[in-house]
Order: sequence, then structure tokens, then C-alpha cells
Amino acid sequence: MRNPTAPFALASHLQRQAEPPEADTAPWSEFGRAMQAGLARTPRNISPKFFYDVAGSQLFDRICELPEYYPTRTELGILAACAGEIAAQIGPHAEIVEFGAGSLTKVRLLLDALESPKRYLPIDISGEHLEAAAARLKADYPALAVQPIAADYTMPLVLPAPMAGAGRRVGFFPGSTIGNFEPDEALAFLQLAARMLRGGGLLIGVDLVKDPDRLHAAYNDAQGVTAAFNLNLLRRANAELSADFDLDGFSHAAFYNAPMRRIEMHLVSRRAQSVQLRGEHFAFEEGETIHTEYSHKFTVEGLQALAVRAGFRVGAVWTDPERLFSVHWLVS
Repeated sequence: MRNPTAPFALASHLQRQAEPPEADTAPWSEFGRAMQAGLARTPRNISPKFFYDVAGSQLFDRICELPEYYPTRTELGILAACAGEIAAQIGPHAEIVEFGAGSLTKVRLLLDALESPKRYLPIDISGEHLEAAAARLKADYPALAVQPIAADYTMPLVLPAPMAGAGRRVGFFPGSTIGNFEPDEALAFLQLAARMLRGGGLLIGVDLVKDPDRLHAAYNDAQGVTAAFNLNLLRRANAELSADFDLDGFSHAAFYNAPMRRIEMHLVSRRAQSVQLRGEHFAFEEGETIHTEYSHKFTVEGLQALAVRAGFRVGAVWTDPERLFSVHWLVS
């Protein structure tokens, strides 16, 4: 995703003011199970999908507007410039399935270009955020059937049957979210999508390999919004899991691992400390981290090879003039 010293002023509003509540005995949520398992592992880590509660989703929307964060505006530029060509590949009366839909901003460029799109199925793990965004979209596109699905799109799920008269069922996966997966996970997701979209296709946005300085700036913004986004994971654990993370005791760190072609994002313990989660205590040494996200970068050819392995046929590719970002049409 996205200066270790910058986040504290912005993130301070996320710190809980009250004493942590007593541990409850309610069944573990998926987030609770993942956090407990992640803290018990060496090295410690947790999936980036848990960034996206309501507060996390709102912070990510702010990240997308930052001057340093080129991916969003670059991808939007590609979609706007090439919308007609993309629509010609997809065809009329399409059903659009968006994986990790978020605020439903980019899909508007696609919907505006398509010929009589039939239905839109946005899938996102943050149900409350998704419902609000879907209601706004429906108001702006009254002729479009909008059916939000609150779910983890990385897991097998059954989509509604195609509507009568619908054309291709097309997946939309913008934002280079594919880069958050480990290579084997990326392959598994694309295989899942190929099966789900059989007879249709996938439009996927992919961030490209580039100057490390540009990547570093994108994930260490001057305003500290990305740091607040990263630290919000701990705030969420305090609020939902009765944990007692001291947000001032951890800092955001993101760096580019050039040999692995990926940004790595971590939460770094600023001192020796202990964290309690439902009565279990986890000791941190100074400098010990919780790994929260990878953001792998691709070459055009590398993404295409991965797609072919997953069962897609390679179609058109669109890039910006600087070749910072790419949008791929893959046929299933």
C-alpha cells in the first residue's frame, strides 16, 4: 500500500481514550481469529483485507486523493481515455462484477462507456461502506440493477444467476489489488475468477515496476494518511477485540524490496512492550514488526503470463504515457 515519524498527529484521533474493556466471551470473529493467529506467528503478520472497516475504508479513500499516490489518478486517466475501446471489448448488456469494490468510483467511467449495462454486482468485505456507496450509485444510474454483495471475494462464492437478456459477465478488478497477494495467492484468485466468469472476461488494473523513489513516496505520504490507515488496524483491534494496543507505541514503515519487486508495509514496535488480546499476552521487542501488506509490482509480460496460467486468454492492454500503470483485458 503505502514517514515513520509523520503519523502520530493524524492518527492520534484513532487512539482510544478509555481504559480497555474487560475481555468478553463472545465467539471470535474472523478478524479476531486472524489477529490472534497473526500475533502468534513468527514473523507476525495479518492480511491486509482487515484494513477495511468503515474508518479504514474512509482513510483509503483519502489515500487515493494524495498527490504522491499516483495509482488511482493514473488508472482513472487510462479508463477515461480508453473507455470506448474497453467497452467495445466487453460488448452490450454486460453484467459487471467488481471485486473489492470500495467506493465505486472507477466503475462509473466504465458504466458511462458501456452500451446498456444490465447489472452491477459490487463485492466488498466492508458491508456498511459498500451499502452506502451502492445506494449513491443506484441513485445516479436508475436504469441499472445494482446488487451489492458483502463478502470476501478471495473465497469461493455463488453469484446470482445471469439476468434475462444479459450479455457477458465481466469482472472488474481495479487498483492493482492483485499486488496485495502472494504469487501463489494471485494465481489462485485469477483461477477462481476465470471459473466464475467463464464465457466473459476480466478487466484488471495492474501497477508496473518503476523508479523506487516514486514507489517510496506513494506509500510514505507527507500528510501521514497512509500511516494512519496502517495504524487503524490496531485501533480496530482495540475496538472490536478488546485488545490494548498503544497506538503511540507503534509506527508505520513502508519500503520497496527491489529483488522481490514489492512494497512491504509494517507496523513497528517503538519499544519493548506487551499487548493483551482476550487475556492472552504477546511480548514485542523494540523494532519488532507486524507485517500488514505487500504490494507487488508487475511487468506487462509478467501479468500476462500469470493470467494464462490461470486459464485466461490475453487481450488488449492499455497504459499511461509514462507506463506507470496498466489495464488488461483478459478473456475467460
